Amino acid sequence: MTEAGSQHRQDDSGRARRTLGEPCWVSLMVHSMEATQRFYGELFGWEFRPGPQQLGPYVRALLDGNEVAGIGRMPGSRRLPVAWTPYLAADDVDATAATVRHCGGTVGVGPLDAADAGRMAIASDPAGAVFGIWQAAAHLGMAVSGVPGAPAWNELMTQDTASVARFYQSVFGYKEEAVVSADFDYVTLHLDGRPVASIHGVGRALPRDRGAHWMTHFEVADVDEAAERLTDLGGQVLQPPHDGDRGRKATVADPEGAVFTLVRTADGRP
Repeated sequence: MTEAGSQHRQDDSGRARRTLGEPCWVSLMVHSMEATQRFYGELFGWEFRPGPQQLGPYVRALLDGNEVAGIGRMPGSRRLPVAWTPYLAADDVDATAATVRHCGGTVGVGPLDAADAGRMAIASDPAGAVFGIWQAAAHLGMAVSGVPGAPAWNELMTQDTASVARFYQSVFGYKEEAVVSADFDYVTLHLDGRPVASIHGVGRALPRDRGAHWMTHFEVADVDEAAERLTDLGGQVLQPPHDGDRGRKATVADPEGAVFTLVRTADGRP
């Protein structure tokens, strides 16, 4: 993933639109917005401005003036995991939400309007992994991606790919490309001939306290330096920096426990 704008299409009015199923935004609900903004501001260089308040206090994170992510306050009455949630684009969020239900998923929030920004829903797949659905109006989503300080990739961590790949293919029309390996269960999801996300079946290695979940990768200039800075800021390194086939990465958590991946790649894909 590189500049998000290069992946837009146009609707009948000439406005840029995103392809159904394209990851277009990431959002985090936390208990302390002030502390979380300080943490990510120091880690990624983000600045913040107010966003839609339909679900409570919410800000959008800016990287060099470009919107890249959202942070909101967790409702006090709800005990939900603190986790980064990717949003997948839809032309009609109500129709997509109905398809989610028809295919065995669950819609937990919405569909509802987010002021003039767009219309949204929060859903989960049959394995329980949570994701958002976004129908853009004034807010198209990430202005940039795959550059240091911005989201670069989203990967679904689940027990096995076969159990949920059909669900995402049915709802969003992804084409799948599997890694042929006896000991590596991995599928890349494609739209319009380009990779946009992946599903990683990890079997019994799936954390029992988290279950199936989407993992957001954030690009950084130097994974080792970013992991050290994250620790100084009160975060935790869960898997130390290491080299993989497509770059160097580390699995980390912020002070409230939201898990994400720091990655340094040539093309924004881990």
